[in-house]
Formats: sequence, structure tokens, C-alpha cells
Amino acid sequence: MTRFFIYSELSFTGIKIYLKLTTGRCTSKKRMDGKTVIVTGANTGIGKETARDLARRGARVILACRDMKKAEEALKDIVASTGNSNLEAQHLDVSSLASVRKFADHINKTENRLDVLVNNAGVAAINYKLTSDNLLIGMQVNHFGPFLLTCLLIELLKRSAPSRIIMVSSVLHAYAKFDIDNLNSEKWFSSTQITNILNTQYIVFNKNKVNVNFNFTTGVTANSLHPGAVLTDVWRHLSGVTKAIVTSVLKVFCKDAVEGAQTTIYLAVSEEVEGVTGKYFVDCKVSN
Repeated sequence: MTRFFIYSELSFTGIKIYLKLTTGRCTSKKRMDGKTVIVTGANTGIGKETARDLARRGARVILACRDMKKAEEALKDIVASTGNSNLEAQHLDVSSLASVRKFADHINKTENRLDVLVNNAGVAAINYKLTSDNLLIGMQVNHFGPFLLTCLLIELLKRSAPSRIIMVSSVLHAYAKFDIDNLNSEKWFSSTQITNILNTQYIVFNKNKVNVNFNFTTGVTANSLHPGAVLTDVWRHLSGVTKAIVTSVLKVFCKDAVEGAQTTIYLAVSEEVEGVTGKYFVDCKVSN
């Protein structure tokens, strides 16, 4: 039995090392001085590390967060670690369509430009919990809220072109199917992820929203990504045995928040994806 545990520990260590070595990294040194970026859910996890990296590059970063106390704490931490004080925390609760509209209205009235919109806020909610808008919490936070926010800010993004829209999604989309009768994700949670991918495609190809062709129209690109398995607050709505199992597995196999933020950062800054639109990325590479 002792030998079994030793071999198991060695196996898990080997897997962990392999995953660390194969994790994608953004190697771009591009500065973001003069650029304005919005990162939703930026008070913790990969959103916070995305905001930190872009602030370090000189960007003006707006932390759009549900919990303002945590947002202010995150802002102070990022300012201290980067030396960039051109940051702002704004309240945004994507589980409330009214909050999304209020936030977007404020941004449109107060900001002269928006170069990057990172739709990062998300939740792993598999329980049947409805929002005040009578939508399932998982579907609204992961899809309907970000979709509305993007539509409301699209004109500002157009005026700031070349600009970028980034949708943080999940590999779970590969295990889902699109069902017109399941748009609120009542039947399976993973459908929120496939709608995020479709959301990106819609933004790209609907000429009334963003662009049909990057080179000859608005100059706004939209891409989605899978950050990898990251142990963050996205799992906060899990409970009981499910939460214990997920947490135990992720502690062995997951990325840390800095690693999980790399593909988002890559899509926000890399010269390699300039003009690239409608794609899905994993570990800083185009994937299916």
C-alpha cells in the first residue's frame, strides 16, 4: 500500500511537471501605453492577473467587478506591483442586465476610447438558480451578460479601432450541442460555453455589430479562448461533494492564475493576432 501511494505521488508529480512545461505563455513585449482596457471579473483569479499584466504594460485598466470591496483591494495590489496608477474600479454585475446597461452607459459617457474588452467574468454554476432577470445564473453570467455588454460598447470599440474583443470560454463547449430549446441552459450547463463561441462568431459576421472583414470595415476583432483548468473563484457556486471533488482534482492538475491568464493576455497584446478574428485559442494557439 505504501508503494502504491509513492507511485501515485510520483505519477501526479510527473503529470504536474508536464502540464507546467506545456502551458502556453505570452512572450510579446508589446506596450499598451495610451490604450484603455476593460477586464470584467478583475478582482480575483485570471481576471486580476490579466489586469495586472496589462497595467504593467502601461494600459489604463478598468476593473469591472461585482464585489467593489474586493475590486478596490485588487486595484491597490495591482498599482503597488506595477507602479501604474491609471486604474479604475467600476461596479459591474453581469448577473443583472440592469447593471450591465448602467455600466455600459457610464463607460460610453466617460471614456474616449476602448481598445480591448475582456469578457472574463464567469461562474461554474450547475444548480438551477435564477437571476432577477429570470435567467439561469450560469447562462446569464457566462453568456447573456457579456453579450449585452459587448453590444452596448461596440460603437466605442469601433471608434477606437483597431480594437479587440476577447471572450473567455471553456473547452466544455466541445461536449455540448447547440439546442434552440435550451438557450437558458436548463438541460446542461456546458451549453453556456458553446454559446460563447457562437457569440464570438456572431459578433464577427454580423455587420450590424462588429465586422464582416477586418481589413475593410470596422477594425474590431473578436476571439474566444479556453484558459485551461484554473482553481479560482469561478467555482464558488459549487457545494458539498461536487465542490470537494472538483477542488481536489484541480489542485493536482490545474494552472495557477498567472498561467491561466496567458492566452487572454496573448489575445490582448500579441502582434501575431493583429487582424485575426473569429478564432478559438488554447495555450496561445488557434484550436478547434
